[in-house]
Amino acid sequence: MRESRRQAKWAERRLKIVALGGGTGLSTILRGLKEFQVDLTAVVTVADDGGSSGRLRNDFAMPPPGDIRNCLVAMADTEPLLERLLQFRFPSGEGLEGHSFGNLFLAAMTHIMGDFESAIRETSRVLAVRGQVLPAVRDDVRLRAYLTNGTVVEGESNIPEAGGQIERLELVADKLEPLPEVLRAIESADAIVIGPGSLFTSILPNLLVPGIVEAVRASSARKIYVCNVMTQPGETDELSASSHVKAIYRHVGDALFDYVLVNAAPLPEEALQQYQSQQSYPVRVDIEELNRMGLKVVARDFVHYATYARHDSRKVAEQIVSLLGYERDKRRG
Repeated sequence: MRESRRQAKWAERRLKIVALGGGTGLSTILRGLKEFQVDLTAVVTVADDGGSSGRLRNDFAMPPPGDIRNCLVAMADTEPLLERLLQFRFPSGEGLEGHSFGNLFLAAMTHIMGDFESAIRETSRVLAVRGQVLPAVRDDVRLRAYLTNGTVVEGESNIPEAGGQIERLELVADKLEPLPEVLRAIESADAIVIGPGSLFTSILPNLLVPGIVEAVRASSARKIYVCNVMTQPGETDELSASSHVKAIYRHVGDALFDYVLVNAAPLPEEALQQYQSQQSYPVRVDIEELNRMGLKVVARDFVHYATYARHDSRKVAEQIVSLLGYERDKRRG
């Protein structure tokens, strides 16, 4: 009866979905979810300190724009040429080589608007973004990892290169507060989606912001973890699906998720050989252990393989909305 009332309530309004993460994993999920008539909020990590984002962060004392850019482009309702422009990376040029045009655009917009959040809002308006993109924090934040061999590594870009197993991660900042808009979005959400993405450098940084995990736990939303397809060298070597969840629980406490989505489809031999050369392997799906942890497991073909093995944004999005009893034809026309 309670479930029927819940679905009847959802039938009267648009579902609210909050997705937390960073990197290409989050943007992949957003591309699928934006095709449904849902109120979509992306909460994005701002701990990146490498590449173009790191250079702009250091040069202009601004949050790293790269993951924000990826999410804005993923959620935009705009011409493909504009998407290509924002994702264009300069191959050469003094001071420009390696920079993404979209990152430079956000840096310029930050200077024009006076702050990063206003820059994101105005860029969202220009790109006709379907939903809202929010940085997890407005503060300058860095990552610090403690490895099992006793080594301490600071900096998001340095952690995967350290060559040891990560035991614990923490955020380093003078002040650390979540955006109020982030907490409000979580509080009113029907579903909270965490992952896929780099476990220690994209997913956990959001959950370690004081107040965010507490808000997730207090929310009546369904909490869905989307597990990575492949292990990531330097971060999740040899970790099974349940080990991914346990690593999160070790940092934020048990029983955070209701569902876990895992890929159950084999990859083509060509893909396996490609990844093995990079010391990356399919994440082992240990369903019994996930069930023992109290998780409802959805194991099916979630993968799309072209040059890389990625989640299929459409399949994952359809699964997420179906878990909410969203059976009507609510795809955007």
